[in-house]
Amino acid sequence: MDQIKIGRFIADERKRKGYTQKQLSEKLGISDKTISKWERGNGFPEVSLLLPLCDELEITVNELLSGERVSEEDYRKKAEVNMVNLVREAQESKKKIILSAMVATLTIVAAFPLFLLSGILEMENWLRVLLIAIGLVVVCGGIVIACILDREAGAFECPDCNTRFVPDMKSYVMGAHTLTKRKLVCPHCGAHRYCKKVLTK
Repeated sequence: MDQIKIGRFIADERKRKGYTQKQLSEKLGISDKTISKWERGNGFPEVSLLLPLCDELEITVNELLSGERVSEEDYRKKAEVNMVNLVREAQESKKKIILSAMVATLTIVAAFPLFLLSGILEMENWLRVLLIAIGLVVVCGGIVIACILDREAGAFECPDCNTRFVPDMKSYVMGAHTLTKRKLVCPHCGAHRYCKKVLTK
């Protein structure tokens, strides 16, 4: 999906209806900053807001995902393209999650021998410290790369309002987590809950 194009389309349709960002945000029960973010292409409406937004702007979800008005003849074709794009986004997110797990595993496999060697072999202290330092750099680097890949893969869904969002890196790293959930603050409703990892934004 082209978020820049969709953002411009939302802005154009909002203006066509004569709404300010504030007026549209009040109708949807969200902040005007969220509307501004969408229109700049820095975000996309959560699933729970797609139909209300389309109803207010008098457009279809297909037109919203296309970022343009769609004629009757093109409607089916555009719908198919949009479905393919959503499937592609989910597949790319899945690949990033798998890559993140592989990086984490390779990091452990690469660092473990360094720590092991520094502990069992006879060597000078400076060499022992060097091996431990290299092992720590490998572990830290691997964790950072794995976190970046996992955070950018898909989004997290709030269990209270079903908003899908990508947390900032600090919230992501500091949030307590299980394999499929992470404790985060929802930017839409403010709930501090365990949010489920989903493959599409």
